[in-house]
Amino acid sequence: MTSVQKSGTFTLGDRAVNRMGYGAMQLAGPGVFGPPRDHDGALAVLREAVAQGVNHIDTSDFYGPHVTNQIIREALHPYPDDLTIVTKISARRGADGSWIPAMSPDELTQAVHDNLRNLGLEVLDVVNLRSMFDVHGPAEGSLEAPLTVLAELQRKGLVRHIGLSNVTPTQIAEARRICKIVCVQNYYNLAHRDDDALIDDLARDGTAYVPFFPLGGFNPLQSSTLSAVAASLGATPMQVALAWLLRRAANVLLIPGTSSLVHLKENLATTGIVLSDQAVKQLEGVA
Repeated sequence: MTSVQKSGTFTLGDRAVNRMGYGAMQLAGPGVFGPPRDHDGALAVLREAVAQGVNHIDTSDFYGPHVTNQIIREALHPYPDDLTIVTKISARRGADGSWIPAMSPDELTQAVHDNLRNLGLEVLDVVNLRSMFDVHGPAEGSLEAPLTVLAELQRKGLVRHIGLSNVTPTQIAEARRICKIVCVQNYYNLAHRDDDALIDDLARDGTAYVPFFPLGGFNPLQSSTLSAVAASLGATPMQVALAWLLRRAANVLLIPGTSSLVHLKENLATTGIVLSDQAVKQLEGVA
């Protein structure tokens, strides 16, 4: 059994995926824009992740744009039967690398076709609709129009399952009246815990929760607490932050990203870290 398989599994759509996955965002160039500095290194990271048991990869065609999906295809196509690739739509990139909302019916349809083409797929496993009312975080606003477009693409057989990203509980409730939602992907970590109640609600429904930015938004005091716990365990702060997330709830699926083989192996080794009750108590104090 690999360390990734020790993370346990949770159902994403109609597949059981290992709870330790991989996020491909950092495979693009600086600022998630343009090609990577080390193309061969990016291929190696993806191949090693899958070799170690990762069967859930998170991506988007607006990473690059197009770059990350093309690298995934080059590295892994034809894909292993058990690999679930999750993508997201509703943004595009400006010439300066800016993130621009792209939620019209034509833009959403084009995005699905771009993902299909660049990944080399006939159907996308899971597509997350990312709310773009505020680029930097969840903001209220109706998602009915764009989600109706995505649900129609699902009916046409281009998308198997639908998820949401950067959303509020109100938007999730609205979305569930339109189609089945298999996952929610939001900003959440040890120091940024706005979604605590939401995670528990989703767990009761059997819906996956996929946190991003596991080390985002820490202040110096919070970082020092995390570092102290990590040092006591002989681990890195990132490893401890990920281990806490794995322990947080059974429906939490991790997608730490890196373009480094060394960091990839560190991230995947997180599953072997056992947090004592005392360590958890110290970490819980961070929030």
